[in-house]
Amino acid sequence: MERWFKIRIADIDTPEISQPHCAAEKALGERATVRLMELVNDGPFHILALRNRDKDRNGRELRVLVRGGRSLGDILVSEGLARTWTGRRQPWC
Repeated sequence: MERWFKIRIADIDTPEISQPHCAAEKALGERATVRLMELVNDGPFHILALRNRDKDRNGRELRVLVRGGRSLGDILVSEGLARTWTGRRQPWC
C-alpha cells in the first residue's frame, strides 16, 4: 500500500514562489521546483529524518531526500537553485 504525505526538505532554503519578494525570486523558485521534480522522478531515493529536528514550527515533517549517498537538496545547491539551510531564511532579492 502506498502512503502519501507532505514533507519539508530540511537541508535547503529555496526561493519563494507563493509570496516572492521580487520577480527574480519567483523565477528562481519556479526553476528550483521543476528541477526538484526532475530529481525526485529520476528514480528511487531515501527519505531520512534528522536527529535533532523532526518537525518545523508549523508541525511539518522535516526530511532529507538522499539518492546514492547524496542529498537531492545538495544537488539543487550545487546548481544555484537553493542554499544550504543555516537555521534561518535569507533574502533572495
